[in-house]
Amino acid sequence: MTDTFWPPDLARTRESKYIVLIQSLRAAIRSGELQQGLRMPPVRELAWQLGITPGTVARAYKLAAEEGLVQTTVGRGTFVTGEMMTEAAPAPLIQPAETVGVDFRAVRVPDTGQDKVIRRLLATQAQNGTGELTDYPTSETDGHARRAVVDWIGPHRAGRFGPEEVVLGLGAQNTVIVALQSILHGATPVILTEALAYPGWRHAARLLRADLVGVEMDEHGLRPDRLEEALRRHGGQVLVTAAEVQSPTTIRTSPDRRQEIARIARQYQLQIVEDDCFCITRPEDAAYRALCPERGWYISSLTKSVSAALRFGFMVVPEAQAATARQVAQSTFYGLPQPMIDLAAELLNSGEAERIRAATEARVLALVKSAVNILGQWNIRWRPDVPFIWLRLPQGWRGSTFARACEKEGIRIKPADEFALADGTAPNAVRLALNANMPTDKFEGALWRMSELLSQPPGSVDL
Repeated sequence: MTDTFWPPDLARTRESKYIVLIQSLRAAIRSGELQQGLRMPPVRELAWQLGITPGTVARAYKLAAEEGLVQTTVGRGTFVTGEMMTEAAPAPLIQPAETVGVDFRAVRVPDTGQDKVIRRLLATQAQNGTGELTDYPTSETDGHARRAVVDWIGPHRAGRFGPEEVVLGLGAQNTVIVALQSILHGATPVILTEALAYPGWRHAARLLRADLVGVEMDEHGLRPDRLEEALRRHGGQVLVTAAEVQSPTTIRTSPDRRQEIARIARQYQLQIVEDDCFCITRPEDAAYRALCPERGWYISSLTKSVSAALRFGFMVVPEAQAATARQVAQSTFYGLPQPMIDLAAELLNSGEAERIRAATEARVLALVKSAVNILGQWNIRWRPDVPFIWLRLPQGWRGSTFARACEKEGIRIKPADEFALADGTAPNAVRLALNANMPTDKFEGALWRMSELLSQPPGSVDL
């Protein structure tokens, strides 16, 4: 083992040691550095050698076995095999809609005629527009869009605020990053989030050189006792959370739980960034910006309810942080393009955005009903207003193996592993985004095939 480049040097890495280990193991086996039939070091020996926990090594070995890279035999050890899967190139964060198979990975807004509406408004804008299109956007030229956002959110959801507390961004992901840039400070800042979380938050933390610490959830949302425990152990400047629609689990944090988390935020001087982009309805529960306006950041976009093509995101920030957040946004991308600002404002002010949002809500409800009718016999968590389903797998299946079995059938899904934090654990579950933009027979046929696969775990039939 000492004559190869493997195992990796994990002493200085700030990435997940588990991820670095499994990536290095894959690369070494596929490159021939670790040859077929070679006996791998025992778990405890390799853990001692790398200075990491045995659990991290055991998890890497287990995933490698599921991928066919190694084979573990009780009493003999773990050996490199020759039955390696073809290594795929790293997947881009944004992928085109499937044209042949069925894509249940990405949540896409339904086509409810918004293309024609947007093109019509663009044509009208081109004919009747009077604004200057030669200079950078400013707080004056985007003011009408920020006022439209105030009306779109409404008077109760994010508490009392005006256009001065609204900052625009290039979609929710970009807006979350701007919020974190405005909040974080120090050499090694700490971000807290749910133990299973939207992968984009991991990317944001990595870009900002911040440590990401997971906090346990239950059926009512983030657990306050675990949040306090994490704050005492790790500190933390900000909590990034999705209280209304949590991806991937569909959990809604209860009002009482939100009140308790707001109390903890005040006690520990914690900022709360709430990403509400998956919410496509008009909920009545108060966001954290309403519960603790001095430290609550409410973020959403038109991506999941109107159109992802617009890249129109927005956040309502604490009044004391508004100037800083605007400056960070301007320093990062100089503001949204003025034509996009004008178009989004017209969509919001004309009522077209609300019409599209309502049509999206109705379409999602129909998709959820269809999916629940087909998969209802399995352990699923769903809501009529959420465009994805959380499926806990029956005994015999793991998230990664079920995803591979589905992919052989032309069906792409997201296993829970993709939502787990670097050093966290993932349940045997998958998230199914209910892609609206495909024929009904194709959509339902894929779900029926998945149901058949669930009833035939590995070992019961030849997949």
